[in-house]
Amino acid sequence: MSATPVYIVCSPRPQVGKTLLSRLAVEYLLLRNGDVLAFDVNLKEPSLLDYLPKVTETADVTDTLGKMHLMDRVIANDGLAKVIDLGFHAFDEFFKMTEEIGFMKEALRRGVVPLILFVADTDRGSARAYEMLSEQIPRANLITVDNEYVVRGELPSAMADGRQFHLPALPTFLKTYIDRLSFSFTGYLRQEHDSSTELHQWIRGSYLGFRELELSMLLQQS
Repeated sequence: MSATPVYIVCSPRPQVGKTLLSRLAVEYLLLRNGDVLAFDVNLKEPSLLDYLPKVTETADVTDTLGKMHLMDRVIANDGLAKVIDLGFHAFDEFFKMTEEIGFMKEALRRGVVPLILFVADTDRGSARAYEMLSEQIPRANLITVDNEYVVRGELPSAMADGRQFHLPALPTFLKTYIDRLSFSFTGYLRQEHDSSTELHQWIRGSYLGFRELELSMLLQQS
């Protein structure tokens, strides 16, 4: 069986675009593969479950049963891509767990490829969190997300050295538009025939970014 990707979108900071990036990943995978399974580990609304309820389940990593249930699902090399929208409140507990159980090594042994999408910020907490992940996650599996809406300027040097996923900032009126619960990125691409619009190019660019991650994953497995 070919490798099964698991996208883990994370940051120790709130309101940096984790759910937005998770939505993009889920819709891209739905468009490309026809199916995907997403997990929402968040406290506040709106969350991924509100945007994409048909393919999203809630998950809890605050107790042993919740952790086991989530890990059993994401460790399976079943060909079904997974996306975890990891709320900032669960960041430390989640990666403490993955380190304790040897998640990365076991996942790769089974043909599951975790891709850790760390949404960058310039605060000390993000710097410490990135340093921790760098020690736990192989370089090929750790991707720094440069969300221009959050980091207005250059990435911190430590985060700029590794693999990156670029997310350009949108004007406020477009950001408000895509934040509606009824909005679909793929639906917009299908309905808007003018490919020169800023939002059309932004969505296509994001989808191409995920495609490049997939290609690098395949090279990693070869």
